[in-house]
Amino acid sequence: MNNQNENNTVSDITLFVKIGIIVLTILVVIGLGIKFLPNAITVSNIGRKRDLPIYSVATDENKVALSFDAAWGNEDTQNILDTLAKHDVKVTFFMTGEWMGKYPEDVKKIAAAGHDLGNHSENHKQMSRLSEQQCKDELMKAHKRIKELTGIEMDMFRPPYGDYNNMVVGTARDCGYYTIQWDVDVYAST
Repeated sequence: MNNQNENNTVSDITLFVKIGIIVLTILVVIGLGIKFLPNAITVSNIGRKRDLPIYSVATDENKVALSFDAAWGNEDTQNILDTLAKHDVKVTFFMTGEWMGKYPEDVKKIAAAGHDLGNHSENHKQMSRLSEQQCKDELMKAHKRIKELTGIEMDMFRPPYGDYNNMVVGTARDCGYYTIQWDVDVYAST
């Protein structure tokens, strides 16, 4: 009978150890899953780097950066250039390739007046909806037009509609561009 009790006790201890090992194994697997799984599977954007355009530049000087988008007509272009010249103000004109193609003489006037020339894409598309290659094509077609018209290598890009994501900003950077965004929109504030 003593042997029987000892066998039962040893059997109970062995069972308890096996259950303990199984429980510890499960806890280790859960612990490793908690530690490593979030890096393998992302269900939110929290913790991911967001590639942002330049909205403003800190300076101790009392300055403001003004810009115009040239994507549609040119009815106001000469009036804008005359007003800027009258007040000795330099701005950036973000131009689409289509606009440059329609108004090449205006592009030359803007450059000759000493204003900065910026890329606003070839066809004013929502860039975040394009593939990386399409985004690059939009940038570089407009870049080539300016280079041919003025000899200027642009380095600033403003996405049409203010529409950007990491791919757009990264592709622009790969093409040699700083992505620029407004921080005050006169149309939105009027």
